[in-house]
Order: sequence, then C-alpha cells, then structure tokens
Amino acid sequence: MKDISLQQDEYLPLREVVFNTLREAILTGDLEPGEHLMEVKLANKLGVSRTPIREAIRKLELEGLVVMTPRRSAEVARITKEDLNDVLEVRRVLESLAIQLCCAKRTGQEIVLLRENLNTFRKYIRENKVKEIAVTDVQFHDIIYQSTGNKRLNQILYNLREQMYRYRMEYIKDKETRNNLILEHEEIIRAIEERDVKRAKEAILNHINNQEKTVLPNMEKMGKKD
Repeated sequence: MKDISLQQDEYLPLREVVFNTLREAILTGDLEPGEHLMEVKLANKLGVSRTPIREAIRKLELEGLVVMTPRRSAEVARITKEDLNDVLEVRRVLESLAIQLCCAKRTGQEIVLLRENLNTFRKYIRENKVKEIAVTDVQFHDIIYQSTGNKRLNQILYNLREQMYRYRMEYIKDKETRNNLILEHEEIIRAIEERDVKRAKEAILNHINNQEKTVLPNMEKMGKKD
C-alpha cells in the first residue's frame, strides 16, 4: 500500500471523506488492482475507526471499484481487457460526437484554454509528475466536452470519465507514450481551431486507439506477473 492520507473536508461526514479518499487512491493507482483492503490496516493508516472504512468499502463495491473474494475479504478490482474494450467502445462514439459539436460551437476562448492546457501538460511531462499529467489530460478533454453546450452529453461523459481514469493512469505511466500525447493534443487543437470535423474526428480516434495499443500490452505484462 502506498502512502495515502485522509482528505480533510469539514463540510462532509467522516464516512464520505473516507470513501472519497479510498476512491481517489484506487483511481490514481495508489491502491493497486488486486490489492487487499484490510479494515484494521486502513483504519490505522487514516486515523479513523473501522466503521467508516467498512461503509466505504461497501460503496466502492457497488461502484465496481472493489470486489469481494470468496473468503469475504475485499480487494481493488482488477483492470481487465474486457472492461477496457467496453469503455473504449463507448468513448469512441461519445468523443466523436463531442468533437463534432466542439468544432461547430467552440469560441476563441476554448482555443486559448486548450493551448494553455497543452503548455501545462508539457511542463508536467518534463517534471515527470504522473498524477498531474493525468489530471491535465482529463481537463483537456473536459474543455472539449464543455464547449459542446450539451448538458446531457456532458453528464454521460462525466459518468464514464472515472472509469476511463484508471486506464488513463496506466497509459500515462508509460513514459515512451508521453511525447506522442503532446503531438496528439496539438493535432486535436489544430483541427478544432480550423473547424475541420473530419480531421478532428480522425485525431480523437487516433488518440483513443493509441491508448488501447499501449494499455493492453501493459495489462498482459501485469497478468503474467500475477
């Protein structure tokens, strides 16, 4: 277990703070796929009683981030090839629609935001800050989503985003892909700026396909280690 600490929030009940803390630790990879979640160990680590830990684990199980083993012990749900395929199939369709709407509706402000985001992205890649790279990548896509002006589409993409986050982390951990990510983001921005829908769709699909090509072999390596 990596070093995790309780996220302080005076406006939330303790059980929600514990849940949010464990959830983020799973999504960012601080709690790794297959890692056992021992109530006593987590309670000591976070400085709380076992009750909010137990409640958080139940909620995480409902979200599919935790699974219960036959002996009723909890472990972080493993990332599977089937799950990745399911997520990416949906993502391809939704991102294609989002970028089409973005090309039609974007303003100059969105282009400014995308370019600022790209500069931040480059900075974190130089500094090898994995979590910050992942967060900035999420923000890049959020700028595109929000530019569509479609609240329903944004809601669906938001729900999918957290499932994508685990795979995104696996992608970004691979240092060899990071310069390609910069080039892919640059191409996406240029296509949006020129309102070239065909080019923009090709760029976003290439971006997603490259993620799949990188993550699948890494998952297979992890499986062989197990």
